[in-house]
Amino acid sequence: MGNKSTNTTSATRYGNTTTTNPYVTSTTNNSGTTTTFQPGTAYETIYNTVNNSVGSLLDEYLNPTLNSTTNRAKLNAFTNTLNTQSKNNLENNIINPLSNRNMVRSSQATNMYNNLAQNNANSIANYANELLANSQNNTADIINNLLSYYMNGYSAVAGNQAQSLSTSQGNATSTNRGDGGSGISGDQILQLALSAVMAMMSA
Repeated sequence: MGNKSTNTTSATRYGNTTTTNPYVTSTTNNSGTTTTFQPGTAYETIYNTVNNSVGSLLDEYLNPTLNSTTNRAKLNAFTNTLNTQSKNNLENNIINPLSNRNMVRSSQATNMYNNLAQNNANSIANYANELLANSQNNTADIINNLLSYYMNGYSAVAGNQAQSLSTSQGNATSTNRGDGGSGISGDQILQLALSAVMAMMSA
């Protein structure tokens, strides 16, 4: 017994779905899934910060310099602390006690200040050299930390997208569409052909 000649196509339409968590929002429809960070959240801030700063950080990693924001801040802090503490130590522990006993002249005090300035300059120069020597490792640590936080945001996006897609698939609808073909079975075609032949022979 013959089969009808038909062509059938199947179409699946995903349900429109919006999935949110505290960090991201995912919207899925038949065209795909779109995910955005929730405005003002930590992940959005990290995402923008990494994208805006990773270029300069990589340049700083490849070309260490004392003019970088981090090294400049460290050097200024070291210099200010060293100058303040060493000056206080000199005055409180040496110059003032000797002066109170009339055991130091002004020229001697001046020499002490000059020696202090020279010693501090040497200490600052040595610290600057250490900063440059360690700068690459410090910058690498910063990059690694930022990328780790960045990937946490990526994980939040990926998880939310998967949930949105899964929900949308659960709400999907399928439709079957056929063109109807000839709508006549093989046996029916054979019978029509025989009838036509018989009609011609009896004519």
